[in-house]
Amino acid sequence: MTVQERNDEINALIKELTLEEKVSLMLHESMAVPRLGIPEYNWWNEGLHGVARNGAATIFPQTIGLAATFDTKLAQKEYEAISDEARAKYNECIKANSRKQYQGLTFWTPNVNIFRDPRWGRGQETFGEDPYLTSQMGIAAVKGLQGDDSDNLKTAACAKHYAVHSGPEAGRHVDDINPSKKDLWETYLPAFKALVDNGVESVMGAYQRLYGEPCNGSKFLLKDILREKWGFKGHVVSDCWAVRDFHEHHKVTNTPAESAALAINMTCDLNCGCTYHAALDAVKQGLLTEETINESLYRLLDTRFKLGMFDSPEKSKWGHLGKKDVDSEEHRALAREVAQKSIVLLKNKDGLLPLKDKFKKILVMGPVAANVNALLGNYNGLNSHLVTMLEGIIGKTEDKADISIDYVMGVGMYGESKQRGWTLGQAENADVVVACFGLDNAMEGEEGESVETIKGDRETIELPKWQLDYLQAAKERGTPIVLVLTGGSAIAFPREIADAILMVWYPGEEGGNAVADVIFGDAIPEGHLPVTFPKSTEDLPDFADYSMKNRTYRYIEKEPLFPFGFGLSYTTFAFENMDVAKNGDSIKVCVDVKNCGDVDASNAVQLYIAKKNRTETDPICSLKAFEKIFVKAKGTEKVTFELSTKDFESINEEGESVLVSGEYNIIVADSSPSDLSEKLGATKSVIKTISL
Repeated sequence: MTVQERNDEINALIKELTLEEKVSLMLHESMAVPRLGIPEYNWWNEGLHGVARNGAATIFPQTIGLAATFDTKLAQKEYEAISDEARAKYNECIKANSRKQYQGLTFWTPNVNIFRDPRWGRGQETFGEDPYLTSQMGIAAVKGLQGDDSDNLKTAACAKHYAVHSGPEAGRHVDDINPSKKDLWETYLPAFKALVDNGVESVMGAYQRLYGEPCNGSKFLLKDILREKWGFKGHVVSDCWAVRDFHEHHKVTNTPAESAALAINMTCDLNCGCTYHAALDAVKQGLLTEETINESLYRLLDTRFKLGMFDSPEKSKWGHLGKKDVDSEEHRALAREVAQKSIVLLKNKDGLLPLKDKFKKILVMGPVAANVNALLGNYNGLNSHLVTMLEGIIGKTEDKADISIDYVMGVGMYGESKQRGWTLGQAENADVVVACFGLDNAMEGEEGESVETIKGDRETIELPKWQLDYLQAAKERGTPIVLVLTGGSAIAFPREIADAILMVWYPGEEGGNAVADVIFGDAIPEGHLPVTFPKSTEDLPDFADYSMKNRTYRYIEKEPLFPFGFGLSYTTFAFENMDVAKNGDSIKVCVDVKNCGDVDASNAVQLYIAKKNRTETDPICSLKAFEKIFVKAKGTEKVTFELSTKDFESINEEGESVLVSGEYNIIVADSSPSDLSEKLGATKSVIKTISL
């Protein structure tokens, strides 16, 4: 079907629909209109790191872990696998005449909000704290979900939550956020624009107000920026029951009819919730016109036509996908690969890791070791084969008769300060301790989902005291400790608490195998932190303050525990022969990456720009490019980055992008550049200065 044919068919349908039918099609539970061949459809589907809430599916590492790979090609490959499973499950459901929630093709992912504060429970859903990293990983997600034909979508992706949403969860239904224009355009909006520029099919509004307007009914956000400035043609969906918040919590309207009219007039096309039923009253009261409803309905039907929902699945290019393609061996292998590459080695004193066959008596301890909740994160799928850390470690050693494994939980996961003190004696009898501690999905998440939190958020970022106390007691026994940390956000703890430290996030269904692969040297750790790890909660600004001052590596004022972009390897690298060539508005940066060690490995080469004479409101530095590069042992590979003068522009206090004349440092590193990065073992950065 050509674009014109699709346009004609949609307009013909709209002409035949009654007002009641039109309104019913603008709710996430859209009714069928049999006389016109329109099937019922539920728009609400989740695919954050695998098809979620719809039975068996491949569970990939939580999104923050995927961000730690700094690998857009791998990210696109993951989301291609997710969209394969989405189509497979959709095909099976249509055959069974089942069109329930979570069985469709419109996926409310990716979450491209900026993870500005580690206390935010939903930060795990994001690609981290940096706008550029978030943009590039988000684009990869959209490409993987939607495919390469904008008129024949594989699934429909959604950029959420537009905009400036990043906690606190407890106030999201009532808060009015007022960031500076500089912060808005410099930090909070770039990823949304990047996804719109790259064809994302839908955008979801956030719960809160921005500058007094509810985001799902904001002229500034939806009309002025999204539709007019950025030229977005797709559909906008409200967050769930967010339109009801207009009159019940934000008090910007008085009735459901006024709320429905405000949202639809501002081009919010689809209501996740039930408030749009009141659009009929809004038309009767003269608050809303049928013509405006038609415009929203056109965009919704356009998405459904692009997805082929008015044809039988067999006619689709993805009609061959079915049960065999869900959690297939190929997808499980990919989940394991992503988990391996997401693991960040934070410390490795005296080369303790990899263990290989150096130690014969291994004690596994900690409340995370056998905890499947520490694999899943939130917005997760399920399946019958979830590999815990304990299972992965046992599986790695079970055919080695000379290696023995023992296990003690030692201390509880949630608020249980009572230690099983007698278990500490087993540490003395071991050659090495693998200590599995951290967080799980009951300790951080969304409002109403996480039971050990304040509405999903953490009150403090420290490793829970009862875990830290037990870990400290184990450390005092003198046995070398490998600390395996799970979680979806930064965790504060003493660096000296263990000899080697791995941050493994929520690593998905193959997480235990991936962690064991890295511990025993069958995989090389190559993850890099997509967020800064502060030293303590006291170092953080007020959680409710949306100013970027003293937040993220770009504006931080206090030395962190671990910097953004940081990650060690089982080898070392060197950057050499950096060259910068300017030709008009184009700037080419070349650098040699040398693997100085004896093992083949990959590194995330990062390029930062820093204004030499920065003002106090300018970023310290900003990530502008990165590339994952594989280098053989003792080998060298050249990396080339293509920049433009636009990459050097600053956002002024009016929110305008301007190029300020002066000198700029171009820095190539494998961590955000700082004295701390190199002190902790990051590769020494190389710097060239350029005048613009």
